[in-house]
Parts: sequence; C-alpha cells; structure tokens
Amino acid sequence: MNFIIQGTLKAIKELYNTDISEEAIALQETRKEFEGQITIVTFPLTRISKKTPEQTGNDLGEYLKNTLPEVTGFNVIKGFLNISVSDNFWLHLFTSSILQPTYGQFPKNGQKVMVEYSSPNTNKPLHLGHVRNNLLGYSVAQILDANGYDVIKANLVNDRGIHICKSMLAWQLFGNNETPETNNLKGDHLVGKYYVLFDKEYKKQIEELKEAGQTEEDAKKNAPLIRKAQEMLLLWEAGDAEVISLWKKMNAWVYAGFSSTYKKLGVDFDKFYYESDTYLLGKDIIDEGLEKGVFFSKPDGSVWIDLTADGLDEKLVLRADGTSVYITQDLGTAQLKYDDFKMDQSIYVVGNEQDYHFKVLFLILEKLGKVWAKGLYHLSYGMVDLPSGKMKSREGTVVDADDLVDEMIATARTRTEELGKVEGFSDEEKQSLYEMIGLGALKYFLLKVEPKKRLLFDPNESIDFQGNTGPFIQYTHARICSVLAKGLYENAKKSDYAPALTNVERDLIVLQSKYPEIIEASAQDHSPALIANYIFELAKLYNKFYHEEPILKADDLQIKEFRLALSKATATILKKGMKLLGIEVPDKM
Repeated sequence: MNFIIQGTLKAIKELYNTDISEEAIALQETRKEFEGQITIVTFPLTRISKKTPEQTGNDLGEYLKNTLPEVTGFNVIKGFLNISVSDNFWLHLFTSSILQPTYGQFPKNGQKVMVEYSSPNTNKPLHLGHVRNNLLGYSVAQILDANGYDVIKANLVNDRGIHICKSMLAWQLFGNNETPETNNLKGDHLVGKYYVLFDKEYKKQIEELKEAGQTEEDAKKNAPLIRKAQEMLLLWEAGDAEVISLWKKMNAWVYAGFSSTYKKLGVDFDKFYYESDTYLLGKDIIDEGLEKGVFFSKPDGSVWIDLTADGLDEKLVLRADGTSVYITQDLGTAQLKYDDFKMDQSIYVVGNEQDYHFKVLFLILEKLGKVWAKGLYHLSYGMVDLPSGKMKSREGTVVDADDLVDEMIATARTRTEELGKVEGFSDEEKQSLYEMIGLGALKYFLLKVEPKKRLLFDPNESIDFQGNTGPFIQYTHARICSVLAKGLYENAKKSDYAPALTNVERDLIVLQSKYPEIIEASAQDHSPALIANYIFELAKLYNKFYHEEPILKADDLQIKEFRLALSKATATILKKGMKLLGIEVPDKM
C-alpha cells in the first residue's frame, strides 16, 4: 500500500516537521472487528509527534482523509489508526492487476539458487521422513521460481558405504539371484528387504557370540557378517570388478524404484550428484585450510579446526590415516556445486538433527574465505509422527512412502464415494480424482505446518472436505469451476462496471490483493506454510461469499458478471497457489 506510506510520510513532514524513512511506518491488516482495511501502528510515531498514540492517530487520519482521494474514512483504537479505502481503489486494483494472467508471477531477478533435497540412501525405499523432505524441497523450488529466481533442483544420492554393502552382501548370501522381475517387486523394496535381512541375521550372530562368552561390544565387531560387509566395502573402494558390478546392478534396481516414487509424489530434479563420485572430494580444501592456518594438525596427523571461539567445539576434518569424514566430503561437494553452477544461494533441505553439522560446515567455508558461503542456507525441518496403528509399515519401524501414497489414495476413494462426489465420472476420471485428492491431502497436511515444527500426520484428518485441508481447497476450486461453467463466464462481457461493493466482496478483493506479498514472504522465509494457510483463508472466504451473495441469480446482469469475475480470480489464485505446493486441483467433483 505504497500510497498510504507516501501519504503518511508527507503528513509527518507537514504536521511535525520531521523526515522519517518508509521502514519507520508499520502497516498491518485491520482486525476484523474494526472498520477499515489498512492499519497504521501509531505507537512508534509518538516520539516525533510528542502526543499520545490516539492524538497522533487522529492527526494522521484527518490529514490522509483530506489529502488522499482513496481514503474515505478512519477510526482510532488506542495506538492503531484504521483506514477505510474507497471501493474505486479496490475495483481498479482488481481489474488492472488481480485479473491479469501474470498476477503473482515476479519478473526474473537475475539470481540463481540451488535447492538440494531428497538425498536418499540406496539401501532401502523412501519413507515418511523422505516424503516431507521431497515435498518441502520441491515446493520451495517452485516458490523461488515464482519469485523470479533461476532454480536448480539437486539430489545428492548416498550410494556408497557400509550400509549399501550390507544389502549387497545379504542379497549375495541369501538372494538366490532374486530380481525385481522374478518377484514382481519394486527394486528399492527388494534391496530394502535384504538390508532388513542383514540386520536380522547380524543380530542372531551377535547373540550367538555373546552366548559363547564375548561382550556385546566385541560380538558386534566380530560377527562374521559385519566383517564380510567391511571387506566388501574395501573391495569396492579398491575397484574390485565383481563387487562394482553387483553394486551397479542393485543400485539400478533402486533408482528405478525411486524414479517411480518420485513420479507418484510429483517431484523432479535437474541435477543428480552421487556420493560415489564425491566422497573423495574435499582433501584439497583441507590442504588449502592448512596453508591458510584455518586448520591445524595434531601429533597423530589428524586435521582439525578450532571453533570454540565461535561457541562451537573442535571439529575433525581429516582422519590420521588421511581418510575423509562427512564434513570433508561436504566441503568438497559444496565447492563442486558452486563450480558447476555459480549460484547466488544454495539451500540444503535436511532434517533438524543435522543443525549442528551445517553450522560447522557453513562456518568453515566462511573462514576459508569462500565468498559464496554467505549464500548457504540450511532449511531445517522437524520429524513427522503418526498416530500409532494408523498406517502399516513394511519393515515394522518406518512408514514406506509407497505404502503411504497407496493408502492415501485408497482413503480418498472411500471418503469421496461416501460423500457421493463422483456421480457421472468414468472409471478413469474417478481414479484420477482419487489420486489428486489423496496426494493433495498428504502434501497440504505436511506443507501447511512451518518446516521447523515437528508434526503429527493423521491420514484421516488430512482427507476431510471441511477445515484446513487440501480436499477442502480442491473442492472449493471445483465448486467455482462449476459456477463459472453455469454462468458461461468465458462468454460473459468484461466491463469496467464499478458496483458498490458488499463487505464480503471487498474482503475478497483485499485478500486477493495480498497474494504477491505472500509469495514474496514465503520465498524469504523458505516456508510453503505461508502460502498453504493463505490459500485456506481465501477458500474459506470465497465459501462465505458464495453463501451470502447470489452469483448466477444476481438481480443485475452486470453484478452477475462482476461476481463471476471475482469467482474466476479466486479460482486462479487457488490453482496457482496449490501448484506452488505441488498440488493439482480438479475442475469438477
């Protein structure tokens, strides 16, 4: 509301002979119980006016009403000046901006940003935690794109290490040459099955060794299975042809499985990095840090950095035998990513259990003088919990992503059919709708909560056609599409007609006008939750408008056409906003 800000700056100059910055003026939305649409907080301005907040509010209100044609009235409640803006202003904003096809899409800003998400291990299928990660990463990438950034969606796959060898060894020992084709099983599920089997057999061996007199610690080290897995890892690192061949074969099964799950979830990537290619990176950065005095060597030859002055601790960056630790690889991979794309920002979507790791990583890169380190950001998110017994789990410990998606679609089918929302649909249309609703419910429920918060995901609560849910918004969109079709909106005459707005019409335009600033704020905060909750408020307000104001049966043709245009603008924002969350909306239900 730049005209209010500029008018207030002039008022302060003329009334109190003082110049202040735009940032000193605090605007907010007027609370629903008071008249007006825009509120100026007057408390901070009393040091200039040398008057009470109420007197300051009255001074400014009178000035703005007398000098700005858009301001039709005001009221002062304690330290808050509530301003009423003319219908003509809102109608002009509606026709000149909100109704335009590019509304809410920012021009290119010349900035490049990488969003790295998913980052799975190739020894098991994706699970519920990965689902939140993937949906969050993809949505943030979409939001940044809408804000004018060039976005690179990246996936760093953890495809090597002892955990991978565990699945490989178990398949070698117990698999009888089983393949995804022979068992009609997704490749990632097949490999995950052998990872679980390894753990089961390993625990048996530990118990046998303990019964033979070994301590638990010794039994864990001496169990034949873990020793064989460690040998396999050494052979892999040495490039043994047989081990590498098995590794490639089983990873290919997993990638085919991941690809299917990503497609179900509606996420994709522009660039894949693989730890098998990056795990030796970073050693040159260690040498660079030693030369610059950022790192130091201990007598055993290990390399460290002392971060105690920064409130952290001493951190190992290279083992005494010259082998990497995770931070070494991450230093090298960060450099590789920057060398590849020269991006202005790099966002890591990783759970909050890694908060400390990323503080250390970013601080080290800054101390090494990497100018691009200032653009690194850890998008930390909380765990997802389920009500016990609500969702089956293939392994008994974590909820498989494919099972979750299948159950969401099945629940959507049941709830939709119960409510009779698919009459006249073909079987193909029904299946498409069930998938849209099931996935929409899942995505919306996980994204409407601020990323940093832990959340409890209740599948039944998420598929509810009332309340703050994806299906409620999807149903609202379908309802509007039905209204537009019945009202022949595409053929309606688009006039510059300016009716006297009802309260709910004005409220709807005011809320629609906030869409661009919500898009901008969600990019700055890396938070799809801002968009999700805004869209819910818009859908809720439209339903109030739908019930309070006749649209198709309006007395006047021009009012009908205006209300159809208001409906169309709402549907467009709902569709665009949901797309930023990775959610499709149906045209009919």
